[in-house]
Amino acid sequence: MTISTFGEQEVQITSVYFRNNPGQQRLESYPRRMVVDGREVNFIEQGMRYLVQKGQDFVKLFDVSDGQTQYRLRLDASDHWTLVGMRAGV
Repeated sequence: MTISTFGEQEVQITSVYFRNNPGQQRLESYPRRMVVDGREVNFIEQGMRYLVQKGQDFVKLFDVSDGQTQYRLRLDASDHWTLVGMRAGV
């Protein structure tokens, strides 16, 4: 899958859910809803989740979908969410 990239845009994640990953003893959080450009987007599908090392820090990338558009979100070490790409017509 190719994600179209553009200028990164900070977004608000207004809802998350938690799930226990096999082999881990703690819950992991995943985005469920975001606000971008004043518009609320509810995610109905979770794709891949990546953990990437950037220098000394780690960032998490999430591929999520609202059923029509695929979004790639980044969560940095400071807990800031950024929309880094999207692809319509999934």
